[in-house]
Amino acid sequence: MSPLLLAFIAIAVFFTSTLSGVFGMAGGLVLLAALLTVLPVATAIAVQGAIQIVANGSRAIFSRHYIDWRILGTICLGLAAAAVLLFILRYTPDLATVCVAIGLMPILVWMPKQWLALDASKPLHGFLCGFLGGGLNLAVGVSGPTVDIFFIRTQMDRRTIIATKAATQVVSHAAKVVFYGAAASAMAAGDWLTVLIAAPFAIAGTNLGYHILQRLTDEGFRAWTRWIVTFIGIFYLARGLSLVLGA
Repeated sequence: MSPLLLAFIAIAVFFTSTLSGVFGMAGGLVLLAALLTVLPVATAIAVQGAIQIVANGSRAIFSRHYIDWRILGTICLGLAAAAVLLFILRYTPDLATVCVAIGLMPILVWMPKQWLALDASKPLHGFLCGFLGGGLNLAVGVSGPTVDIFFIRTQMDRRTIIATKAATQVVSHAAKVVFYGAAASAMAAGDWLTVLIAAPFAIAGTNLGYHILQRLTDEGFRAWTRWIVTFIGIFYLARGLSLVLGA
């Protein structure tokens, strides 16, 4: 991998980690888009998963005092169920499906609360969050908007939301790397070098995002999250449709 490409990925990791540090999501969406331009789909998902483990792991550590461990446990149960189902189905991703699926996700954050009154703090809802969000993360590489609808409408403050989601994503991305183990084991030395170089940029970006988060109000946090994810979704949907239509 050329030094210029490594620099591009490092900058992308810093920016997307900062974005995720502030909003708890969106960064992974942007990072995956960048990786899909230079890597095969399964490899891009595995590399993004490894980088996101570092980014989300550092975010979880910075915010560890705010993690709700009970919610995390029920989400992990749902994730395990989704992983078993996808393994049985022998699922493999393709670029068009990944892009269209991600592009449609932002619809969820605009649905009226009465349509989907979901709350991750409720055991059944937490399990569904893990099953649906974790399953999508395994299937298409990201699941931010899906997970978000289980958190954004709870009574938790932004710090607890960010911390618990970060811990959830660490487990989810780790499962993704294991699920795509064949792609991970086939990754070239340059791909693993990319992960190693990106790691400190992920931590630095997460640290910056954490400090920005402290200055953001709960109302601003929820409003900005919707718009950012929506614009990213439009990009993915346009790319996915162009692939489907052969444009």
